[in-house]
Amino acid sequence: MDGVCLTDHEEPESRVDMAVKEEMMEDKDSKPMVGITFGDVGTTSLKCNLCRPLDKGEYVMMAHPTADMVLGQVENVERKTNVSMEMAMELSMGEDVDIEETVIATVNVIGYRDNRGILKTPGNPFRAGEKIYIAKDHLIKEVLGLKDDHTGAYVGKLRGHDIKVKLNINTIAQKHLSVLAKTGSGKSYTTGVIIEEMMKNDVTLVILDPHGEYSSLAKAGNPKKNDFGVEPRGYGNIITEFSPDPEINRGAKPLRFSFRNMKPRKILDMIGVNKIQSNVSALEGAMSRLSATKGFYGIPDVIRLLKENEEGNASSIISGLESLDSKGIFDARGTRMDDIVREGKTAIINLKGTEPDVQAFVVSKLSTALFELRKRNKIPPMMMFAEEAHNFCPQRGKIESSEIFQTIASEGRKFGLGLGIITQRPAKVDKNVLSQCNTQVILKVTNPNDLKAIESSVEGLSKEMADEIQRLAIGEAIVSGGGLSEPLFLEVRPRESQDGGSSIRVVG
Repeated sequence: MDGVCLTDHEEPESRVDMAVKEEMMEDKDSKPMVGITFGDVGTTSLKCNLCRPLDKGEYVMMAHPTADMVLGQVENVERKTNVSMEMAMELSMGEDVDIEETVIATVNVIGYRDNRGILKTPGNPFRAGEKIYIAKDHLIKEVLGLKDDHTGAYVGKLRGHDIKVKLNINTIAQKHLSVLAKTGSGKSYTTGVIIEEMMKNDVTLVILDPHGEYSSLAKAGNPKKNDFGVEPRGYGNIITEFSPDPEINRGAKPLRFSFRNMKPRKILDMIGVNKIQSNVSALEGAMSRLSATKGFYGIPDVIRLLKENEEGNASSIISGLESLDSKGIFDARGTRMDDIVREGKTAIINLKGTEPDVQAFVVSKLSTALFELRKRNKIPPMMMFAEEAHNFCPQRGKIESSEIFQTIASEGRKFGLGLGIITQRPAKVDKNVLSQCNTQVILKVTNPNDLKAIESSVEGLSKEMADEIQRLAIGEAIVSGGGLSEPLFLEVRPRESQDGGSSIRVVG
């Protein structure tokens, strides 16, 4: 019958921690017994007959003969009944039918901490007939390694519990991060939460922002009354914004690159002119003369010299350079990297309104400069976030920034350059880059190809958790890595700053 436990057992003899046992008995109503194990019982999973309602994903605890109290998590709940097709037909006709049913939960055994603090699973099976209890918060925190570290990144609370989840900031920066979600599931919002935590801990950041979503970090938000303990706060004193188009992005400083540092063949590529030797020689000659006479120079200086040169036909180069100059990304000196990267500060590279080919160029040049400068220890250890990362390190085909993203993903940790990949299309991100991200924050994803990409790149993600990804509610996430012992379901905390990624209403 529903809600009836198996026959009560006498508590098996075990080395249950007496303090936990006494606390459990004193708080019996709030942390009740929910079921009893039955059937074949192993060391990593078990089944129990439920006598109280229990949700999928809930944490439970059970005694073990040699391992004290052990933490487990409900993987599945199913109701078994004696209702046959004939009985269902009788019910449909309004007849009374005697229904017998049993609710069974499958529990995944997470483990316990030994006296050295190491997470372990029991080496021998649990006993059949062992009582299962709702887990105590202190046991959940201890086993899952949820420390109340003031330097950790407070990203939210364990789903269904008043337990803060804090990620290790050093682990995030040293081993890279990915934030993965379908459009509208809170990808940029959640990334903003992580960035807020890093800014509070004086992490040096550069944010590549194709749509201008992160400028709002400068302004205090208005989090409604919440149970997360979050207060409004803006980070304008920490943030400096740069843009290739400061006219569109008001308040941003101009982002410019030095033309003299460009290679002639690369320039011809950018302006779509054939790289035949005569064109290379003409451009190379003009740039060499300017380097010798002026030192610093811009595109207009090169155009002037080419026009003065009576040898050869440079009209196609001149036309291409005039078009390139109109994009406004080059000048004589360029923006200094030590203006962009300042220790403990955040630089937002706002690419809103910038053409895709120019975005790719800007991202490639900046990423390469950051990597090379970190190798030589010319800038402080830092982290670079790339929103819409599938546009900068695609799985198929190569673009200008593909190679440097692969290099940072594989070698950046050695030199103190962390990478944050944010995307709504995990399947379209270079798998060699995505697989290097050891901390993952996964919000709702429904595309089958994206789900496959996530499953193949996230360690420790059970099939049940993978299935749950497409059913996550807005504001919920699965978090893996970041110093956590295993993937967790999380309720993301409210933003302190304004959300710049919210959808625009079409109808009022």
